[in-house]
Amino acid sequence: MCESCDSEPLQNAGGRRKFLKIAGLGAGALLLAGTLPNQLLLAAEKTAPPPKPQNSINPDMALKRLMEGNERYVSGTSETHDFKAEREALVTGQNPFVSVLSCSDSRIAPEYAFDTARGDLFAIRVAGNFVTDEGLASLEYAVAVLGSPLILVLGHEDCGAINAGIKAVKDHTVFPGHIPKLTEALKGSIEAVLKEPGSLPANAVAQNVKDSVKRLKNASPLLTDALSKGTLKVVGGVYRLATGKVDLIV
Repeated sequence: MCESCDSEPLQNAGGRRKFLKIAGLGAGALLLAGTLPNQLLLAAEKTAPPPKPQNSINPDMALKRLMEGNERYVSGTSETHDFKAEREALVTGQNPFVSVLSCSDSRIAPEYAFDTARGDLFAIRVAGNFVTDEGLASLEYAVAVLGSPLILVLGHEDCGAINAGIKAVKDHTVFPGHIPKLTEALKGSIEAVLKEPGSLPANAVAQNVKDSVKRLKNASPLLTDALSKGTLKVVGGVYRLATGKVDLIV
């Protein structure tokens, strides 16, 4: 253990950003592999102040800031970002104020949709925006190491993965390659709303977001601990294609 390590809990972004070089290995890799004991996690080495002090905020402030960014995006008044200065500031690390699990759809760009700059948004993307083991591990890293106070699960209208899942459930369509892995992952959310009134695709999109939020709130001791301490909030929303507006639904 290095001399700079101590037992101070990881309660701010500056203290969480890096916990590499423990036992000669990347402790981040150990954490993601599920082999890093809590005692070692608490012994992360101190680092310099966070590269973006304005990102060291509580969950409610993070959500407010996120939605204000979406309002600017919708109205066409997005800010101009100095990418050169931001690159230089982030060389030593990162402390994003939000982590977003969103769909891979090319029409959905979370960094733009919330008018965020480099180092502000930690993005996990998979078609159908459902929680995978790898995505969960990435979000654990964002919260426990980078100090992210907010997780947003972002679905969107006319989701191709959801539409494929509906065909698989209703018509028993079998898709080629590994696509059935996507449809199977979305099956439960789709089946839950099959008999609900209204648009099945829209209902399934919303249910999938709700199910993903619920899983994140219960699937990981790292996340549930942060939630219980009030240092983390997990919310869900749906992106409207025509306007770019994100409606929070959970």
